[in-house]
Amino acid sequence: MAYQTLRQEYLQIPIVTRAYTTACVVTTAAVQLEIITPFQLYFNPDLIFSKFQIWRLITNFLFFGPVGFNFLFNMIFLYRYCRMLEEGSFRGRTADFIFMFLFGGTLFGLFVSLVFLGQAFTIMLVYVWSRRNPFVRMNFFGLLNFEAPFLPWVLMGFSLLLGNSIIVDFLGIAVGHIYYFLEDVFPAQPGGSRWLRTPSILKALFDAPAEDANYNPLPEERPGGFPWGEGQRLGG
Repeated sequence: MAYQTLRQEYLQIPIVTRAYTTACVVTTAAVQLEIITPFQLYFNPDLIFSKFQIWRLITNFLFFGPVGFNFLFNMIFLYRYCRMLEEGSFRGRTADFIFMFLFGGTLFGLFVSLVFLGQAFTIMLVYVWSRRNPFVRMNFFGLLNFEAPFLPWVLMGFSLLLGNSIIVDFLGIAVGHIYYFLEDVFPAQPGGSRWLRTPSILKALFDAPAEDANYNPLPEERPGGFPWGEGQRLGG
């Protein structure tokens, strides 16, 4: 019974959030069990382009370090804000959500040489969510009360207190702001236009086909319709 409940809860997680968080947990477990090593996962342009180790383009976003406080902290925020984005502003727009992943991953890969980019990517998701929910009140460990747009900066300050480098967090904020500006701000400006367009192939693969406005459904397909016809329903 417990297994069935857990399985049902797991399957209720939106598909992109479920796939990404599962991949992160599986990758970390594989490293803990010494099935793979971190040296096989990190971002390295030389190995990617000269040795064709293409998997590094993905795996460097999946490993958050050994299991510990930092790993759990990142996974909680990754799961929470990835899911809220997918169920909120990206609801019914799976292709657009995946395109945001690809856009962010491309920017990270082009402009930085950090070994692992998972934490920066998490901050990017947090930043986009926070800017799209500016009036949500937040509470951080019961110590600070603030509005959502300050959340990425609070997390960066928390990283600083833990002795971590804030370069990773700042990078996530920068990439998140670029996406938010191009997607939400610039198109609404006078003379602005939409620069980010999800490729048709992603929409074909991940989004449900749009309904044809001129389609006239059969009687049995209409709300309240009956397969045996209107006349029989009325007793005719």
